Amino acid sequence: MRVGVLGSGVVGRTLAEGFSRHGQETMLGTRNIAKLADWQKEHPSTQLGSFSEAARFGEIVVLSVKGSAAFDVLRAAGAANLSGKPVIDTTNPIADAPAVDSVLRFFTNLDESLMERLQREFSDARFVKAFNSVGAARMVNPRYKDGMPTMFVCGNDAAAKKTVAGILVDFGWDVADMGSAQAARAIEPLCMLWCILGLRDNEWTHAFKLMH
Repeated sequence: MRVGVLGSGVVGRTLAEGFSRHGQETMLGTRNIAKLADWQKEHPSTQLGSFSEAARFGEIVVLSVKGSAAFDVLRAAGAANLSGKPVIDTTNPIADAPAVDSVLRFFTNLDESLMERLQREFSDARFVKAFNSVGAARMVNPRYKDGMPTMFVCGNDAAAKKTVAGILVDFGWDVADMGSAQAARAIEPLCMLWCILGLRDNEWTHAFKLMH
């Protein structure tokens, strides 16, 4: 499976390394390839390219940029290069405004998620929300003494969710399918909850667990 990762920040680099480690052909898309020269020396199995090259390369595409940059990056990637493909949406609609009592502010509201907006503009892509409610350090094969953590996912395409769920299981996650893209209205704010401990207590390694 070929994976195109859009975004070369800590999340993008972490997931690209994770996919490569799990045996997938991976290309990391970035605006500035030169700045990743040292990183690529340490990760020679991961190719580098532009956003459009990475989107075209991937059978699966991973969107791993700031929420405020998501539209620009997907437009640079090209709608045709995303068409028909599962797009793992890791983004959160975090506003530039400062947190209040350790609670982040979003530029969306509870009546519409960022992923729904992305799905509406890039209607031929098959978005699946995932990886937005945990820090990069625990995205790939997390280890907790209390067992396997839960990753909440949603999206309109059942086949795309099945593909992403398989990736998550390989990456060491229990998967909870919350339904259609509309469920991102609830999943994206998990980022707010997750960040409270980080901003308040400087604790950034926790994850959620759904108990039945």
